[in-house]
Amino acid sequence: MNGKKVAVGVIVVALAGAAGAAWWYYGQGGDTRNHLTLHGNVDLRQVALAFNVSGRVARVLVQEGDRVQPGQVLAELDTEQLRHAVAEAEAKVDAQTQVVARLEAGSRPEEIRQAEAQVEAARADTVNAEQNYRRLQSLAKQNFVSQQRADESKYALDAARARLNAVEETLRLLRAGPRREDIAVVKATLAAQQAALALARRTLEDGSLKAPQEAVVENRILEVGDMASPQQPVYTLALVKPIWVRAYVSEPDLGKLRPGDTAYVLTDSYPGKRYRAWIGFISPTAEFTPKAVQTEEVRTTLVYQVRVFVCHAPGELRLGMPATVHVPLDQPTPPPPDPCTEPA
Repeated sequence: MNGKKVAVGVIVVALAGAAGAAWWYYGQGGDTRNHLTLHGNVDLRQVALAFNVSGRVARVLVQEGDRVQPGQVLAELDTEQLRHAVAEAEAKVDAQTQVVARLEAGSRPEEIRQAEAQVEAARADTVNAEQNYRRLQSLAKQNFVSQQRADESKYALDAARARLNAVEETLRLLRAGPRREDIAVVKATLAAQQAALALARRTLEDGSLKAPQEAVVENRILEVGDMASPQQPVYTLALVKPIWVRAYVSEPDLGKLRPGDTAYVLTDSYPGKRYRAWIGFISPTAEFTPKAVQTEEVRTTLVYQVRVFVCHAPGELRLGMPATVHVPLDQPTPPPPDPCTEPA
């Protein structure tokens, strides 16, 4: 009789052990008849948002928990000096633009007419000097004037001819216009000043801190009056997209997953509600099971990280939230092109 009781006890213990093993395998990471169950935590990307320039914070416009949109202004610096820098750069560009326009336009008609008049006057002086020279040379031969006076007339003639050549060259230069090299130099200077103006405007624009994409403000670090710099974040943001569950799959179950497979995410915070998702990443390398998500008995098990991207979760999934992932095993091959679209 006692032997029968012992046998029955052994059978009960064996059945209890088998039930416990089945509970762990199916409930803690194994597959059921039609789906694979994984466990993990909600993860998302975070941004430490800082100004691209240094300055004193003038306005802080959002608080922790606020949802911000792409391009929304979150904070502003005192930009008075930056505005003055832009005005100075604009003035330099305007002045250099006029220099380029003046050289490209060439000589004014009035300048050319003035040079022509100077040529005529110089030509008349030259003719007069030639006549005076001939007359004095003739008188010097007859000893009516001294030879010195005749020589002075020769010098006067040479000077008149030189002046005529000078004003004729000036007229030719005015008619030809500026050299191409001179125009190239002033254009290059204008391009440099335009680049400086663009930089000054961009620096002024960087005085406003804008959200890079849709996100939720996690931390507000600086306040009005603080000194900001590119090394000092003003906010930390939690990006709304993408949201994924960081889960881990054991090596025996690795072959049951494919990138693009449809999955479903469940959380304790919203019982009975599941979020459509898809397998976006399967790590190519194994790692030890993270101690934060597994019991001591299985910490040394080698697993592979899986990222399960959630299609749509309207502000309900938060960083670090525990989550369960169900991956149906009867999915078509290849995976659907858009796993976030419900089948017809």
